[in-house]
Amino acid sequence: MLSPRESATRERVTLDGLWRFVLDPGGRGRAEHWWAGALPGDAEVPVPASFNGVLPGREAHDHVGDVWYQRVIRVPRGWAGERIVLRLDAATHRAVVWVGDTQVAEHEGGYTPFEADVTEHVQAGEEARVTVVVNTELRWSSIPPGFVQELEDGRLLQQYFHDFFNYTGLHRSVWLHATPHTHVSDVTVTTTRINGEVGTIGYRVAVAGDAERPVRVVVRDAGGIEVAGADGAQGTVRIEDVQLWRPGAGYLYTLEVTVLGAGGEVVDVYPQPFGVRTVAVDGIRFLINGEPFYFTGFGKHEDFPVHGRGFDPAVMVHDFELLRWIGANSFRTSHYPYDEAFLDYADRHGIVVIDETAAVGLNLDTGAGVLNQAGPMETYSDTTIGAHTQKAHRQAIRELVARDKNHPCVVIWSIANEPDTVSPAARPYFEPLVAETRRLDPTRPVGFVNFMMATPERDVISDLFDVLMINRYYGWYANTGDLVASERLLEAELREWAQRGKPIVMTEYGADTQAGQHSLIGETWSEEYQVDLLAMYHRVFDRIDAVVGEQIWNFADFATRGGINRVGGNKKGVFTRERQPKASAHTLRRRWRGQE
Repeated sequence: MLSPRESATRERVTLDGLWRFVLDPGGRGRAEHWWAGALPGDAEVPVPASFNGVLPGREAHDHVGDVWYQRVIRVPRGWAGERIVLRLDAATHRAVVWVGDTQVAEHEGGYTPFEADVTEHVQAGEEARVTVVVNTELRWSSIPPGFVQELEDGRLLQQYFHDFFNYTGLHRSVWLHATPHTHVSDVTVTTTRINGEVGTIGYRVAVAGDAERPVRVVVRDAGGIEVAGADGAQGTVRIEDVQLWRPGAGYLYTLEVTVLGAGGEVVDVYPQPFGVRTVAVDGIRFLINGEPFYFTGFGKHEDFPVHGRGFDPAVMVHDFELLRWIGANSFRTSHYPYDEAFLDYADRHGIVVIDETAAVGLNLDTGAGVLNQAGPMETYSDTTIGAHTQKAHRQAIRELVARDKNHPCVVIWSIANEPDTVSPAARPYFEPLVAETRRLDPTRPVGFVNFMMATPERDVISDLFDVLMINRYYGWYANTGDLVASERLLEAELREWAQRGKPIVMTEYGADTQAGQHSLIGETWSEEYQVDLLAMYHRVFDRIDAVVGEQIWNFADFATRGGINRVGGNKKGVFTRERQPKASAHTLRRRWRGQE
């Protein structure tokens, strides 16, 4: 799905701001047709934001079920005769949308965009009522999975199997945008070859409306100068004196796609940024533009006090500046696709991204212990993770690739985090999903993130993937406090994985650390222990050639559900939730900026 970009033929307006809002725990709104008039009450919440974080008290924080948003908008008067589209960048976890009394859209999945052609339901210059009901429930058929438990007193409790808080609502922007009726509906740009100072790109354009209209493409450099061009909806273009997109140097070209009329007049123009770069796996090496690349960085979360997972450009830019300050060159979008603005920024600034679906919690063994759930349960079955989950998972992969395929910063598709890959049932579940990911995009490696219990002799699916991405917590969840034994065990296991002949990225390692907690003997939870643990991992990585990356868990402390193992959230960040550095941040800065 194309982002709503402005051009000579396209305009957009944001619908962000304050919306009317109602919690609907009993589901009355659907039965009473709340979309047909003004919502009851006078409550308002900001969009984008997590209502669970904005509104005080347990009623909103723990809400399970429907919530309603509504806003009266005015369509720009200059849009008469245009195709008018309503787009939601995300609604967590599913939504139905009405314009006036008419349902215009329905979507499952909380982290990817959806849109509706509302041309027949609005008038240029006139007002229109937009109503969205968002359902917050996680089910066995959703990605991520979960289930709703009814307690003896009638309250509903959302159960889930991932270690971050289930923030919900309209977390990202809502747009109204206008295009011509005959318009560019999709663009795909791939780098096919880099030969010296010449880069060759392949492109494919889809046109909706009158699909037979001629198409012309022009490549413009970062200064807007035309450097290449071609005719036709599909083909290749050679760029002389090409400037490559590189880690740390995010040079972008623009593919300007023009749909022409019968007389050669311009019908639609869509500008698609892209970078010229290649990604490949060569034995144990991970290559960008044919050169070995070593990942340094973090797993992150879209998480900040008050607005929760709601997109905030100030927080985003601050986080990227902290990545630059500490010397990180990459991050993983754990454990869901981030707002596309993150990828746009990473494209422009040369930050490398492992792009992940929301398939987290496909491992019911984690229900005991850390997540304080009843368990263990059988992960793969007709009543838990089954064909219905796999169908939603496949759709999540399709929507992720469709949205992010043109971002040069994205170098790996991660299709799941810490699933159960010990059970033999994991292989028939994942094998078709890997094939589908490769069919959708054969240009990028495919991976998943391996759970600690799925050691080399037990894991049943890693051979299906191009890169080994591994989460390990020796010294924390295993051999707690014993870094001597942990170093020995970590190195032994990584050497076993290295025998697979694939590059290894350690995508999670770390220790919960309370900022300001100190210890002369480096006790757990102290800042000293976090520093010592990270140093131990780094010694091991430096001894194993197959390790091509280190991404610490986590960039910053983040919110989780409550429990005896979580006091004020997960504290594995090297920054606090408010983005203040712990001692480990300064240690990492010395390592990653080459100052050791």
